[in-house]
Amino acid sequence: MTYSMARFATYETLKKQLSNDNGSLPFYRMAFAGVVAGAVGGICGTPADIVLVRLQNDGSLPVDQRRNYKNAFDGLFRITREEGARGLFKGAVPNVSRAMLMTGAQLVSYDGFKQLLLSSRYFEEGMALHFSASFLAGFVATTITSPFDVVKTRVMNAGQASPSRNLLQAMVVIAREEGPLALYKGWTPAFVRMAPQTILTFIFLEQFRNLYWDRHVMKNRVRYE
Repeated sequence: MTYSMARFATYETLKKQLSNDNGSLPFYRMAFAGVVAGAVGGICGTPADIVLVRLQNDGSLPVDQRRNYKNAFDGLFRITREEGARGLFKGAVPNVSRAMLMTGAQLVSYDGFKQLLLSSRYFEEGMALHFSASFLAGFVATTITSPFDVVKTRVMNAGQASPSRNLLQAMVVIAREEGPLALYKGWTPAFVRMAPQTILTFIFLEQFRNLYWDRHVMKNRVRYE
């Protein structure tokens, strides 16, 4: 929730600020807004993300190594007490990098695929267009962010034993020791999760925009400066 709220609020704010006087938004400015929004969302969501990763992985650890967090809030308090406030942001670099790429890839590829499909004679504005463009955007976002997911999960789960490597060094080590395809471990389940999330996000976003525009902006004749 913190991640999505932060990135969408930041993105919409930046789009308004970066738009030309006639309301148009160049592609490079849209990409910049997406990347910055992803960074803000990634920072806000890192503490919750690290707890989620550890809760999911706890059952696979030996009994004596399990953290046994009671719930998400207990995890946040214990990480702060046992590892310090910095522990809440362990893995922040790969997490924020992934968020920047994913948000940029999702938004930019969605708009790109949407325009591409509209230019064909098979699609027009509507649910089918939104579904198809968001499905393809989910594929692109999953492929781009998969290596960052692998690194992020390993760094966050390592706890205090995490090696002091930066993002690129960690990727190089994984590729050298396990092969390049190791950076795409878990791509299929990631896509199975990402595709529905991306589809629903953009379908609801489009419907909300239409509803807001028809029932609020037009009805009340709101003028944006």
